[in-house]
Amino acid sequence: MATVSSLVDRPASAARGSDYARLSKRVRDAGLLDRRSGYYTFKITVTVLAFAGAWVAFVMIGPSWWQLGIAALLAVLYTQVAFIGHDAGHKQIFRTRRANYLLGVALGNLGVGLSYGWWIDKHSRHHAHPNEVGSDPDIEPGVLVFTGRHAPLGSRALRLWRRLQAYMFFPLLLLEGLNLHVASVRALAGPTVRSRGYRALEIILFAVHTVGYLAVVFLVLPLWQAIAFIAVHQALFGLYMGCSFAPNHKGMPVLTADDDLDYLRRQVLTSRNIRGGRLVDFLLGGLNYQIEHHLFPNMPRPNLRRSQHLIRRFCAEHGVSYAETGLFASYRQVLRHLHQVGRPNAGPTPRTQED
Repeated sequence: MATVSSLVDRPASAARGSDYARLSKRVRDAGLLDRRSGYYTFKITVTVLAFAGAWVAFVMIGPSWWQLGIAALLAVLYTQVAFIGHDAGHKQIFRTRRANYLLGVALGNLGVGLSYGWWIDKHSRHHAHPNEVGSDPDIEPGVLVFTGRHAPLGSRALRLWRRLQAYMFFPLLLLEGLNLHVASVRALAGPTVRSRGYRALEIILFAVHTVGYLAVVFLVLPLWQAIAFIAVHQALFGLYMGCSFAPNHKGMPVLTADDDLDYLRRQVLTSRNIRGGRLVDFLLGGLNYQIEHHLFPNMPRPNLRRSQHLIRRFCAEHGVSYAETGLFASYRQVLRHLHQVGRPNAGPTPRTQED
C-alpha cells in the first residue's frame, strides 16, 4: 500500500514539468499521434452496419420473447457506438473540431440517446482534474460516495445506505442507462450544454432518437414484451457502460487542490490500466489503456496499445508508479474502495494504489 507522496520519487518542482514535454516528443516522433483514418473508417462502418442490422432483425422477428436476445445485442452495440463518440469527443478521428463534434452528436444524440454536449462538458472537466475533490464531476457525491469525507454526512438512513454501497454497486449500474438519458434531458432543457452552436441540432436529434425508439418498440411488440425489451436493453446498456468506465479511476489516489503534482504525475497516478488482449481492447473500447489515454487524449484508439511500452518505460525511468491489473481484480479494488469510504468512520480517503 502506498501514499501519493511515496508514488513520486522526488519533491514537486517547476523543472519536473519538462518530463511531459520529453515524453510528448518521444510519442510524436514515434508517429503515435498520427490519424488512423483507415481504422476509423472500418470501425465506424462495421459498427453502424451492425447497429442497423440489429434493428432490422428486431423488426423482422416481430412479436416474440426472443427479442430479449436482440435487446442484449443492442446494449452491446449502443456501448460500442458510445465508444466511437468518446473518440470523436477527444478529436481522435478527424482533424477539425467541427467534424468530430458533428460525428459525436450523430452517434450520441441520435444513435444512443444522450446529450453529446452535456457529456463533453462533464468529461472534459474530468480529464482536466482526474480524481480531484471538488473539480472532477465523476467523484462528486450522489447515490454513491467516493471519498470518506462524504460518508458521515446526511441522515442515519443515508449513512446506512453508504455502508452498503459496495454491495449495491453493480445492481445500481443496471439503472445507469436510464440515468444517462434523464441527465441528458435535464441538460438539454437547461443552459448547461455547451453545444458550440449546435444546441438546436442536439435537441432535434435527441428527440428523433427518443420518439423513434419508443415508436418502433411499441409498434412491433405487444405492451408487456415492449416493456421487457426496453428494461433489458437499457439495464444491460447501463451495466456495460458502467463496467467499462468504473475500473479506470475508482480506488485510485484521490487528490485535492493542494496536491502539488505536475500534469504527467497527476494523470498517471490517478489512472489504472487493465491487462488483456485484443478482446479486452474491444470490450472496453480502448479505455483499458487509461494511463495512455489520459496523457494523450487525442491519441487514436489503435495507437494506445502501441504506445504502452514506451510510456510505461518512461514512467519507470522517472520513478512514477504505473498501475496495471486484471479486469476482475480491478472490480475487486473498486468494491473494496467503495466499502472502505462508505463507512461513517472512514475519515479522509486513504490515498492508496494497488497494482
